Amino acid sequence: MTLQRIDIERAMIRGAVEVEQSVRGLVPHRLTERARRQIPPGTFMTQVSAESTGVRLALRTAADVIELDVQAQRLAADASEPMPDSVYELTEGPDLAASAAVPVGSRYVFTFEEPSGEVVPGPDATVRFTGLATGAERDLELWLPYYDHVELLELRADASVAALPETGALRWVHHGSSISHGYRADTTTGTWPVVAARRSGVRLTNLSFSGNAVLDQFTARTIRDTPADLISLKIGVNIVCGDLMRMRVFEPAVEGFIDTIRDGHPATPIVLLSPIHCPPVETSTGPTIQDPSKDYEWSVSAGSEDEVAAGKLSLQTVRAAIESIVERRRSEGDQNLHYRSGLDLYSAEDARAMPLPDNLHPGPDAQRLIGEHFADRVLTAFNP
Repeated sequence: MTLQRIDIERAMIRGAVEVEQSVRGLVPHRLTERARRQIPPGTFMTQVSAESTGVRLALRTAADVIELDVQAQRLAADASEPMPDSVYELTEGPDLAASAAVPVGSRYVFTFEEPSGEVVPGPDATVRFTGLATGAERDLELWLPYYDHVELLELRADASVAALPETGALRWVHHGSSISHGYRADTTTGTWPVVAARRSGVRLTNLSFSGNAVLDQFTARTIRDTPADLISLKIGVNIVCGDLMRMRVFEPAVEGFIDTIRDGHPATPIVLLSPIHCPPVETSTGPTIQDPSKDYEWSVSAGSEDEVAAGKLSLQTVRAAIESIVERRRSEGDQNLHYRSGLDLYSAEDARAMPLPDNLHPGPDAQRLIGEHFADRVLTAFNP
């Protein structure tokens, strides 16, 4: 079977704030070029900000076969450890139409103990979907793996392919931590923001960065400059778990983050989300560390409840601070600013039914639950 080469148009790419023309193809980005220049090179943020969570190709086609050549890069502890295949998914409305698994290719070698940030090049891969045709055009979304940095090289199909026309769906921009990035979800469509977006029929741009939801101004400026009908900010857990701020710094940083976004979105609804239930730092301060007595991932706090009085942060104090900031700003006139507790998305009761597998991150079942809760308890208010 001969497949025809399809030009990958920028209009096909959803969930990115910029698309770079590389030597070989197109690279979707979730931060602006200026923001990317402000990230210290060779860091964890270098890789996670480049990963493709929420990025997809929106296509209209009657093709039976679709192929996509990619060059992908994933975080790895060393240059030779085995890595599971990357999973690409094709959806049609609420349904999963097909999925394909391919080797990942390149590696970004990094650990917090040895943060080299070395890139080890690897081969390209061809993602192939077959048996798609129904005799009529279909509206499809091809989701990239949330854990890979993906360069789009070439698209081929056995029928014409066009960018899916805009539907006028509500444009939702979300920012959060590794929980929102999708860490521990099975696949991209199992990450809670994608679950919520697909359940509610909204158009998602996921500006979440594992370990790096720390109120960076370059992130705020990116959100400021990104078209949106609804913005949600899930903040606090990375700051507490990294023991990065004290209350004296945290509260003004939240205020400044909102102020920057408001410069570009003076009346857009903004929902501030506090952290979900996380046992190690509910009442104790950070940082979180790996339990040295266990030979598997299990996070515990290296802080204590006593340190809260000195201005260190726990999740309980962060939730109270965020709620207070929202209440005050609403009283001053910003009626489009809203607060929602993360406990409404994943509570202690939810944790008893679906425990965090590493005591820090939701597993696949809890990721889906959080997405369903956000769709039903938050998005419905803005997307009737």
